[in-house]
Amino acid sequence: MQQQIISITAIASISPLGNTPEAIWEKYLDENHCFTEHVLDHKKTFVAKLDSDSEQVVADLTASDSKYKFLDKSVLYAMAASRKAMQNAGWTQNDIFGINIGSSRGATDLFEKHYQEYLKTGKAQTLSSPTTTLGNISSWVAHDLQSSGPEISHSITCSTALHSVLNGVAWLRAGMADKFLVGGSEAPLTDFTIAQMRALKIYSNVNNYHPELVEWPNRALDLDKKQNTMILGEGAGVCCLEIGKKANSLAYIEGIGYATEVLEHNISISAEATCFQKSMKMALQNTDSSEVDVIVMHAPGTIKGDLTEYKAIEKIFGESLPLLTTNKWKIGHTFGASGILSMEFAILMMQHNRFVGVPFAKAQIQTKPIRKVLINAVGFGGNAVSVLLSL
Repeated sequence: MQQQIISITAIASISPLGNTPEAIWEKYLDENHCFTEHVLDHKKTFVAKLDSDSEQVVADLTASDSKYKFLDKSVLYAMAASRKAMQNAGWTQNDIFGINIGSSRGATDLFEKHYQEYLKTGKAQTLSSPTTTLGNISSWVAHDLQSSGPEISHSITCSTALHSVLNGVAWLRAGMADKFLVGGSEAPLTDFTIAQMRALKIYSNVNNYHPELVEWPNRALDLDKKQNTMILGEGAGVCCLEIGKKANSLAYIEGIGYATEVLEHNISISAEATCFQKSMKMALQNTDSSEVDVIVMHAPGTIKGDLTEYKAIEKIFGESLPLLTTNKWKIGHTFGASGILSMEFAILMMQHNRFVGVPFAKAQIQTKPIRKVLINAVGFGGNAVSVLLSL
């Protein structure tokens, strides 16, 4: 069934890549990663932090309102990206639009600080609860933008941002809104969060180097790697959705798909990623698979995660695979924000008509214009989302 078209009229982000389309695209074109060393339990590990320009954007934002100094980074990142997206879309305070910005972890840093203070003093600060609830991301974005539409925040692990896109599309197609601001934000670079990932034995281990990890510590899309290499990154991304075909659209949402599979383990999906097969098939129900030029994979850099998604793609596309890429080798896994950053990557490749692959993966040659890109995301629980974009 053909659905009413959805236009993406702006997309904006703040991440280790920067906070402007020009800076972000320039970073994508070089073959250097954005990881820096971080010491945890007297051992070195890797993280991907905001670049210095983006840190200044956040500092300026905090200085713009005295109330903002009490907010978590996940909220501030979302606010910074949302300001830019709204400006780029030409939306004003007179426009009524919904907001759905989610997060996998939410106010991790602030929650941990409040809890540590409670352990020391036996008292909780007045604002410790309202500033650490997940819903405060969208509510503070609404406050900052002075919007008057519905506000939603949710957490569906690492596919959160793409679930926000699904939700925005549903509101628009249901006629309940004409415009929606959707995305995800994550600030997970805390010792406790990193320790949790290391406990799962999926984090890249700088203290147990294989030779190939020296240059590229996250081996996303290396299907022959012998150890897990996930690395955490931070950032936020949002896009402006509008119902109908707009003159200022950057891209169109041509198809959406979603699926959940029965859990075999808390962190795993099936050997051939049944959830991804279903979500991709749904997203492509009105499109021949041969029309897809590029797939931006979820590919977190884990052995099973990368391989099972690849097998799912083979099941759907057969021997004629589209060009395959991911950005996690460069900026790490930004949890709930990762899907929207992948959408931004897809839009940039379509705008510049240039495929950007993974430097250590098998070389792939672009032979035709990039007109349609499929984006995948999945999280703990096997909750896959696929979004098909077109120019």
